[in-house]
Amino acid sequence: MRPPVVAQHAIGCIQQVLYLPGPERGINLVANHWEGWRMKNASQARPRFQSRERLATRTMLVVVPLVFSTLLAQGVTYKKLHEFHGTDGIQPVAGLVMDSKGNLYGTTFDGGTPPSASGTVFKVDRTGKETVVHSFRSSKDDGSFPTADLIRDAEGNLYGTTDEGGAFSLYGTVFKLNAQGKESVLYSFSGGTDGAFPEAGLIQDANGNLYGTTFDGGTTNCYIGAGLCGVVFKLDKNGKEAVLYSFTGPDGSRPAASLIMDAAGNLYGTTTRGGTVDDGIVFKLDPSGAETVLYSFSGADGAYPTAGLIMDAAGNLYGTTSGGGDRGDGIVFKLDPSGKETILHSFTNGADGAYPEASVIMDATGNLYGTTFGGGPAKHGVIFKLDPTGKETILYNFPTRAGGARSRARLVMDSKGNLYGTTQNGGDPACLCGVVFKLAP
Repeated sequence: MRPPVVAQHAIGCIQQVLYLPGPERGINLVANHWEGWRMKNASQARPRFQSRERLATRTMLVVVPLVFSTLLAQGVTYKKLHEFHGTDGIQPVAGLVMDSKGNLYGTTFDGGTPPSASGTVFKVDRTGKETVVHSFRSSKDDGSFPTADLIRDAEGNLYGTTDEGGAFSLYGTVFKLNAQGKESVLYSFSGGTDGAFPEAGLIQDANGNLYGTTFDGGTTNCYIGAGLCGVVFKLDKNGKEAVLYSFTGPDGSRPAASLIMDAAGNLYGTTTRGGTVDDGIVFKLDPSGAETVLYSFSGADGAYPTAGLIMDAAGNLYGTTSGGGDRGDGIVFKLDPSGKETILHSFTNGADGAYPEASVIMDATGNLYGTTFGGGPAKHGVIFKLDPTGKETILYNFPTRAGGARSRARLVMDSKGNLYGTTQNGGDPACLCGVVFKLAP
C-alpha cells in the first residue's frame, strides 16, 4: 500500500480510502458550549466541551505562527446537485466518495423509508439524479444513523459504519453494500471492550482488512457517568475484530475521525479529547500496537480535532481542529515528522469561516481545501482554500439556507479541479434536510 501523498481522491483507486474523516457526534456549534444534538442515554451522554472563550485564553504549546490573510475567489460556480426531502435522506453529515464514472456515494444521518427510517446510503449521478442504495431500519440485523464517509473497493463494494444499531441494538455496526445494493453487517459492536459508537469511516489495506475507531467503549472510563474512552480496531475479511488499542485518557480519548496508514503499516489519527489538558491529540499506532502521542493540543494551538489527517510525501501531517486557535473558532494545522506544529490558519468567525469539522484535502501543488460549519457573512459556513504559505481564499460563502448550509464534510476533487461535498442543512425550504453540491473553478 502506498502512503497517502496527496489528499484528493484517486478516482477509481482503493487508495482514496486513506484519508477519509468522520464527523463528531453531538456538536452544536451555535451554542457557547458544545452540546450533543442527541443523547444515547444518561450513562452515555458525552460531557460538555468547554466554552470557546476559555479556549482562546489557554497557553500555546510549541507553535510556529503564520500571517493570515483572506481573499474572495472570483469566477467559481456553485451548483446544487441534489437536495434532500426526507424519504431520500436527512442531514448528510459525511463526505462523498466518487467512482470512475463520476458517480457520488454518501450517507445521511437520518431519513429514508418510513416507519423505521434511520439514515441512508445514496448515489448521485453526474446529472444530479439520486438513488437510495440502502435505507437503514434501526433493527438488530441492520445499523442506524451513519455519520461517516464510505469507502469503495475495485469491485464496487461500499463499506461504512453506523453510529447505532446492530445485534446489540445500540452500539453501532460495520457494514458492506455490494454493487447490487445488498447489505451485510460485518460486525456489531457490543458496547464493551470491543468498542461502541463508530463515528468515523474506515480504511482498507491491500489484504482487505478494515481499520477504524469507536467514540466509546474500550477498557477505561474517561468521564464519570459518560462512557469509555474509545478504541482503534481492525476487522479481517471474515468479520473477526481485534482491538489494536484502547485509549485511557492521557493518551487520547473519544476518537471521532478516520485513520490513515503509511507504507510501513503505521496508523495515524486524532482524538477529540484526552491529552495533556483534555483538548485532544494527534497519535501514531505502530503495527505492534504501541501508541505514540505526536501532539497534545492545549487551546490556543487548537482544540477538539473532530477530523482525520492527511500526509504529504515528506511525512508532514495536516488537519483541522473544530475549536481553539486565536479566538477559539478552530484552526488548520501542519505537524512535521519531529512533532512541531504550525498553525496554517486560525479562524475568526468572520468572513474566513469558523469551526472546521472536516479534514482538508490537498492538490498536486500543495494547496489545501476544506469547509467550515460556521462563519462567513451569513454564518452558514464557507468553502476555503489555503495555499502553502497559509494565505486563505474563500471559494464560496453559503449565503442562504436554500442553497445549503453548515457543512461538516470533507470535500472530494475530480480530475478537472471541481469540488464536491455535502451540507448538513439547507435546501428544500419545507425540510432543510441538506444538499449535495458541486463547485467548479
